Amino acid sequence: MAIDTALWSFALVVGLLTLTPGLDTALILRTSALGRRRRAWGVVLGVQTGTLVWGALTSLGVTALLTASHLAYVTLRWAGAVYLVWLGVRMLRDTFRGLPGRDATDESPLLTGQDSVPGGWRQGTLTNLLNPKMGAFYVAVLPQFIPEGVSHFAMGLLLTSVHIALGLLWSAALIGFARVLHNWLRKPQARRLLDRITGTVIAGFGVRLALSD
Repeated sequence: MAIDTALWSFALVVGLLTLTPGLDTALILRTSALGRRRRAWGVVLGVQTGTLVWGALTSLGVTALLTASHLAYVTLRWAGAVYLVWLGVRMLRDTFRGLPGRDATDESPLLTGQDSVPGGWRQGTLTNLLNPKMGAFYVAVLPQFIPEGVSHFAMGLLLTSVHIALGLLWSAALIGFARVLHNWLRKPQARRLLDRITGTVIAGFGVRLALSD
C-alpha cells in the first residue's frame, strides 16, 4: 500500500467515525451553545490532545500492552465510566437544585463556569484519555494503514494527524452551528433543558462504558 493511498483510506475510516454523534459532539455543542466559545475550543483541543496521545502510544506499541492486560483495560474502563457518570450526574443535579434565596431563573453553578481554554482542555483531555475504546480502536485500525518499509512511529503520527485535522474541522462546524442556538439558550429554562439532555447523554455513555466488555 502506497503512503498516499493509506492516508486517503484512513481519512475515510476516521472521517466516518468523526461524523458519528458521540460524547465529544455533545460536550462541544453544549459548551459552545452556552456562549462559552473559549472553553468549547479548549474541549476541542483537549479531545485532540487525547487523540494524539493514543496515536503516539499505539505507534510505539504501548497500547497493545493495554489491550493485552485485562486488569489494565478494566481499570481504565471503570475510571472512565466513573468520571463520565460523575460529570453527567453533576450536570443533572445542578439543573434540579433549588437554593434558598435564588430566583428560579438563575443559572446553575455548572453553567456559570469560567469561559477559559485551560478548563475546557482539561475536560476534553480527561474524557478522551479515560476511554480505553479509543486505544482499542487505534490498536485494531492504525497498523492496517502503515505500509511496509516505512517508520512505524512516523507513519502512525502522520495518520493520527489526519484524524486530528478532520476532528478540528468538524468541531469548528459544530461550534459555528451552536451559535445559532445561543439566543434561544439565553432563557434559563432552555439552558436547563440542554444540560439535562447533555447530562443524560454523558452519564449514559459512562454506564455503557462500564457495562461493555
